[in-house]
Formats: sequence, C-alpha cells, structure tokens
Amino acid sequence: MISYILLVSRQGKVRLAKWFVTMPPKQKAKIVKDVTQLVLARRTRMCNFLEYKDSKVVYRRYASLFFVCGIGAADNELITLEIIHRYVEVLDRYFGNVCELDLIFNFQKAYAILDELIISGELQESSKKSVLRVVTQSDGIEEQENSEDTMARLGSRVGANFARS
Repeated sequence: MISYILLVSRQGKVRLAKWFVTMPPKQKAKIVKDVTQLVLARRTRMCNFLEYKDSKVVYRRYASLFFVCGIGAADNELITLEIIHRYVEVLDRYFGNVCELDLIFNFQKAYAILDELIISGELQESSKKSVLRVVTQSDGIEEQENSEDTMARLGSRVGANFARS
C-alpha cells in the first residue's frame, strides 16, 4: 500500500502531497523533510528505491520534479514505479506535456487525477482513458455550473436595474 505521494521540485519545494495514512502533522513534516533530503542528495545513476525507517521510498524524476512514493516494506517497488509513470502519463495527456507550472497553477486538477487513479493507497483505475474521461466530465460540469452562476448573477443585476428605472 502506498502511504504517501510527494511531488518535489529540484529545489526541495513540495508541489503536491497526498497522504493515505493518518499521522500527526509533525511526523508528516519530518518524513517530508527527511525523504526530500534523501532523494535530492542521490545521483541520477543510483537506484530509484531506498529504505527509510521501516518502509521503502520509490521515486522517479521527470524533468525538474521528483515523484516520490512511500510504500510498505513488503510492497513491490516496480509496481509503484509503474503507478508513478501512469500518473505522469495521465497528467501529460490532460495538460499536454505537463510541467511544474501546470501543477502549481492547476493543483486541484492534479489532485483530482490522482484521486481517480489511487484510492486509499491502492491503484483503483489503471485505464488512462477512463481517468481522463471522468476528469474531463467533471470539467464540463464545473464549466456548466460556472456559466449558470454567471447567468443568474447577470439576470439578478438586470432585474435590479430594471426595477430602479
């Protein structure tokens, strides 16, 4: 089971953090700090797995971002690497060649895509098309609600202006 997923920049800034286990905020902060330091200190030719306390850390670098997962000691590292890659593929398709700025300015969508892929630390949907379909459907619903809200506000203004005349 995946305990957490972190997206960390090369400068050590956390761009996305999703926790699938409950723990105190201080412990989370310590894990983020320790794991970030461990991953950033590693050279590019080193293995993408490392041990941290009683768990494993699996990471992969894409451009300027490190995608980091904490998993149990008995979990399969290669499957976790595939899950990371699947997430990146879906992000690429949604944003069209995703970059760090896409994740900074559209973090809600990054979380929504992650929530469609992984539930409670387990991969729930392996189909990229299904994940993209659900996320784009929610985009359509959101746009429809926004346009209805705008029309309602415009209608109330027109009515108020008409009543004043």
